[in-house]
Amino acid sequence: MSKVLRMTVLAATVAALTLSATPAMAIGPNQNATGTARIFRPLQLQFVQNLDLGKIVLSGTPPFTATVQLSSANVLTCPAAVTCSGTTSVAQYRVIGTNNQNVTVSAPNVTLSDGSGNNLTLTTAGFYSPTVALGASGNSGVVFSIGGSITVANTTPDGVYTGTFNVTADYQ
Repeated sequence: MSKVLRMTVLAATVAALTLSATPAMAIGPNQNATGTARIFRPLQLQFVQNLDLGKIVLSGTPPFTATVQLSSANVLTCPAAVTCSGTTSVAQYRVIGTNNQNVTVSAPNVTLSDGSGNNLTLTTAGFYSPTVALGASGNSGVVFSIGGSITVANTTPDGVYTGTFNVTADYQ
């Protein structure tokens, strides 16, 4: 009986080891994944020209405020309270990069100062396109324009107001 019992225990032990040592059957996915790397040429952002709103004469009857606007197409809007003259120009930059890619442009407002502590804000939002399509001309670049607006009042001190743009560009 002890021989049968030993054989039964031995058979049970072998069966248990066989069940626990047998790995589950490995299976593959229904489709293999692919790897992709997209390489872009570094963007270049080059200055082309400065923005100039021309001459603005405060000619209205006080008190007044007036907003002078220069569209990105270089169209000046001059309200009745001021007289505008001279040549205007929009700020322009050239962005160069990988063909057929879209670039996001950012041009925050610019603080214009007369050097004597007087400031005006050149508002740029809405006066440029935030997306530039490089198309097939990515190698030679695409020029884009930035306009803006300033608000003046009969109390705005005269002088030449200047400031620096902080334009950035990035791939979408």
